[in-house]
Amino acid sequence: MAGSHRAPRGGSRAAAREARRQKARKRNQTIAAGVAVVVLVGGGGVAALNAFGGDNEPGSKAGTSDDKPTESSLLADAKVLLDGPTAKQLSATGTWAVTKTADGSSAPEQSFVCQSQRFADPAGQRTWVRTFQNSTTKDTAVQYIEVSNDPTAASKAYTTIVGWLSTCSTPQVRLTESYATTGVGDRGVIAVFGQPSGKKMKYRTISVTLAGQATMVLEHDSVSDTPPKPAPVLVASSTGLRRICADTGGCATGSPVAKESLLPTSEPAGFMAPVDLPVLSDITKPWVSTDAKTGAGTGCEKFDSLKKAKPLRYNSRTYLTPEAKVPTEFGLDETVSSFATNAAAGNFYTSIRKNVDTCEKNVSNAKVDSTGTVSSGLVKGKSWEAEYDTGGGKTFTFRIGIASAGNRVVYLVYPVLKDLDISDSAFNDTLVRAAERSATFK
Repeated sequence: MAGSHRAPRGGSRAAAREARRQKARKRNQTIAAGVAVVVLVGGGGVAALNAFGGDNEPGSKAGTSDDKPTESSLLADAKVLLDGPTAKQLSATGTWAVTKTADGSSAPEQSFVCQSQRFADPAGQRTWVRTFQNSTTKDTAVQYIEVSNDPTAASKAYTTIVGWLSTCSTPQVRLTESYATTGVGDRGVIAVFGQPSGKKMKYRTISVTLAGQATMVLEHDSVSDTPPKPAPVLVASSTGLRRICADTGGCATGSPVAKESLLPTSEPAGFMAPVDLPVLSDITKPWVSTDAKTGAGTGCEKFDSLKKAKPLRYNSRTYLTPEAKVPTEFGLDETVSSFATNAAAGNFYTSIRKNVDTCEKNVSNAKVDSTGTVSSGLVKGKSWEAEYDTGGGKTFTFRIGIASAGNRVVYLVYPVLKDLDISDSAFNDTLVRAAERSATFK
């Protein structure tokens, strides 16, 4: 005889969410209070540091420097910037033209996606900002260059900008793809951010490259059905760097290459960053993560069997939007666990998957629909939508995801609320990203 299931009561779940929401709101305010950069530390983790030393007070000078002229002639002429013909490397269709060129005294507060302040190196020598537009495709682009006083300061500026991308707070933007680049400057990254734009997506493909005393950003904005490949921005960035590196240093050897690599984050090792989370049309406030207790799941999963599976370690986090006007139940829960062997992780993954697949036979008030499977590299997983009828016309619905990657298992739960659901593909993309991020879980 099938057993009966009592779904988690809305009141207790809401109370737990509200407590986490208050904690997340305080954390969000703390993050916003100062400017930090994200740097890699031992073991693949990250740490937040003050960008240029000194005190941590968020003085206005850091973000509003007028970039006063210096005696240095380094990159003093705008002729070193990309022009219309070279910008054509971003897209072969149509004609590209320069729309505006600004120096440090007239540079806008934000020139590229996720930029948190006007300059990454407020004490730098020079800044250039040049914008482009394609008259046929209506694509746009921007080249941004900061010249620092020495390579050490430039390296800090580069790290600051990469940190802006990693902790991006631009509304309704998600990190779709990211790469590490070689053969272009000293080091670099390319990130692709997706943003809803009608029936299609607006993609912002942005490269950040360090070359001696200079840090160069190149962003290409386009609208399409699928994320763009990194090659066009990689080639254009290489061209842009070759125009300046003879003066700034940092000329690369070898061919330009972009290799898939996640941007570093300031989140606990192994967990997603807010920029990895799905975009919802009705929410314009950023996601924030907070500590969470590992629960038993929604009912189908029997996730309390985790302890019996004897993982080496497990931990959980909840992602919320504390500044948005949403029900207290809203949010996404993530649990990451690691095991002694890949086989042990695979066995636990299989057991949870079987529990959900057979849930309707064992839980009388449950209705479960599969919403897809995922497979990417070492990652394999499955997702479902489970609805529990608690009587009196009340139901609770959840999206559930489980995935394994090597010796790790990730588990996601997302409550389906009115006007706050996400698509099957968006949830599955998030499941894959969670599994990819788990690589640094120790």
